[in-house]
Amino acid sequence: MKITTIGIDLAKNVFQVHGVDAHGKTVLKKQLKRDHVANFFIQLEPCLIGMEACGGAHHWGRKLQAMGHTVRLMAPQFVKPYVKTNKNDVADAEAICEAVARPNMRFVAIKTVDQQSVLALHRACQGFVRARTTQANQIRGLLAEFGLVLPQGIHHVAKRVPQLMEDASDELTGTFRLLMERLLDQLKALDQHVHELEVQITAWHRANPMSRKLEKVPGIGPITASALVASIGDAKNFHNGRQVAAWLGLVPKQHSSGGKPVLLGISKRGDSYLRSLLIHGARAVVAHAQRKTRADGWLNTLLQRRNTNVAVVALANKNARVIWALLAHGREFRVDYEPNVS
Repeated sequence: MKITTIGIDLAKNVFQVHGVDAHGKTVLKKQLKRDHVANFFIQLEPCLIGMEACGGAHHWGRKLQAMGHTVRLMAPQFVKPYVKTNKNDVADAEAICEAVARPNMRFVAIKTVDQQSVLALHRACQGFVRARTTQANQIRGLLAEFGLVLPQGIHHVAKRVPQLMEDASDELTGTFRLLMERLLDQLKALDQHVHELEVQITAWHRANPMSRKLEKVPGIGPITASALVASIGDAKNFHNGRQVAAWLGLVPKQHSSGGKPVLLGISKRGDSYLRSLLIHGARAVVAHAQRKTRADGWLNTLLQRRNTNVAVVALANKNARVIWALLAHGREFRVDYEPNVS
């Protein structure tokens, strides 16, 4: 019997495979060791393969596509409703096989090696930034125990601590002074790691024409542009700009019933890192607009009638839609652009 659809439950070492024929009848239930997966699928006729978008999914997606198969990745939360029994590998593989064949299922684009590489830089840089903040706060807390207080701003830590230690009274022991030196060295090392990774991300951004195109949008710099281009991939996978905004969690969460629409705060779904980059960029644009005395179109009109934070999220939502238009239609950003509403 010819296998038309396969669901794979990915794992570290043992993969569970579930296959059905054109009539939906189960014709394959099999466990595969990692080393045997490639040999098994290269012998199969091309078919539709579904997987959850989890660790290793993009790697296997590229590999199976190269063998001629059609691969679809799905978010795990969309697969869960199809699990009929208790959770186990066999039930999960069957649910994936069922979900991938649904006509209204939403799929995740398979990322290229280049896209995954730059996103790895972003994740590592994000981790170093978090560690740097933690280290700076620890230094602040330890100094505060001795009555030494630093101004706000992480840049003050490396600059002001040596002088504070020098001006401090003799109550600071040699052990504590040595500890502060070690903590400052660690802080400087983390800062150096962040700087080096940002240089690598910027170099990737300069070499990518799509990323450079997004940089022209107010509130979007090299870090945000490169992260968005690598994460979105082919923008035509989204039908419109609102889907991109919803994918980033920048649209209102809805809780409606009985024909009465109820809109709440933003959903905050999707990648929190991308959403925070867009919101921080929008916050910088809003701060600049508030310092200007001359009215500046849509944003200033919004600021006059809504809270600043609401305007920031609205601008981030608008930028997400603009990004989709630039990537999907190959357009260049123009400040004076007016949509054709006729």
